[in-house]
Amino acid sequence: MKIIGIGDNVVDVYIDQNVFYPGGNCVNVLVNAKRNGAEKASYLGIFGTDDAAEHIKYALKQEHISFDFSRTTVGKSGHPGVNINALGDRVFVGGPRDTVQHIVKLNLTENDLDYIKGFDVAHVSRYSSMESELEKLSKVISVSYDFSNGYSEAYLSQVCPFIDYAFLSAADLSDEAIEELLKTMKPYNLKVIGITRGAQPAIFIYNDKRYIQEPVATQVVDTMGAGDSFIGGFLRAFMDGEPIETALALAASSAAKTCGFHGGFGYPKNMTS
Repeated sequence: MKIIGIGDNVVDVYIDQNVFYPGGNCVNVLVNAKRNGAEKASYLGIFGTDDAAEHIKYALKQEHISFDFSRTTVGKSGHPGVNINALGDRVFVGGPRDTVQHIVKLNLTENDLDYIKGFDVAHVSRYSSMESELEKLSKVISVSYDFSNGYSEAYLSQVCPFIDYAFLSAADLSDEAIEELLKTMKPYNLKVIGITRGAQPAIFIYNDKRYIQEPVATQVVDTMGAGDSFIGGFLRAFMDGEPIETALALAASSAAKTCGFHGGFGYPKNMTS
């Protein structure tokens, strides 16, 4: 399986540790797809010109993920603040709004699209600011999209016509609300709908059949990137033709491993004043 992630890269700033870790939904998914056996994983996005951007690039190189078609814009990288609670759950505490991810938008060129055609799937997230690019992207490749917890009916109607794989985070939704969400998404005829629910079983819909994946028991250090790890593991196995039950088991195992260390995929770096 060859996967390209298009969109967000950030560093997650752990306030209590005074360190930051490379991350961002797209970057995390790529790293975990590669760690779970993807033949090729590449990133296309916008980098800043600060130490944070250099550290993200360093980590991507270490994980054998290319970023040749990415852009660089003068400015600072996204760096949301993070606290870890007593249960190991990461809690975002906001970040600056004057970063390159906020002030510059990625516009896909014909050269980009020709390059993207060489992959099996493109992964995008709601943090990628790629909504206006989805239609032309969908004409050259299958699209995976992580809605996180942002899935109003209006937003679903804007995005779902151009994607094949939808992933949603719904740890806070009741069973009844999840059923309503699935009912809302059914008319879009997506290939896969995946709903992760934190420590509760994940719900996946494929070929109108429902699959339930229990989480893998683990000692939780930090939940940062666990959902992204689940997606990366699932896409790798599913896109390589493995049965969905096998793909889900691998995804759950991948997420459990990610909960065992700090950061989305490691690589801490001390903050400088």
